Amino acid sequence: MFSFLKKNKNKELKAFLSGKVIPITEVEDEAFASKSMGDGIGIIPTDNKVVAPADGEIALVMKDSKHACALKLDNGMEMILHIGIDTVNMKGNGFECLVEMGDKVKEGQTLITFDIEKIKEAGYSTTSMLVVTGEGSAKNVSFKTGFDAKAGEDIIATFE
Repeated sequence: MFSFLKKNKNKELKAFLSGKVIPITEVEDEAFASKSMGDGIGIIPTDNKVVAPADGEIALVMKDSKHACALKLDNGMEMILHIGIDTVNMKGNGFECLVEMGDKVKEGQTLITFDIEKIKEAGYSTTSMLVVTGEGSAKNVSFKTGFDAKAGEDIIATFE
């Protein structure tokens, strides 16, 4: 009966972290800033919880480093959620991954928690990225930047 509401919900991505949303081109890592892996956004976090930006399925979990995971939506859109820059070198220290590959997740569900201070103490940037690696059937993905977002609430991207 209210299928139009569900349709609209599936055409947006919510913030995966609380913090300042910046263009991917401003991320201090050339692999992300150059968009070689795909377009997306960066968030300078003020909180330590990575949440699902939409309903989907966990397509990949970095089991050893726990610093990243990939999500696939029903429309085929795929994205990477990556915490910090070069944090793979921390080998999981300060990270807790709460999901497994194949898990079905809901928008706003906590996927990973991390220790902001441990990342800073290790000398790494906490800037975290959402990169769309495959659009699936989605078209005209548009990212919103330049504001402070609340995880699971504020819209960071829309698509058709």
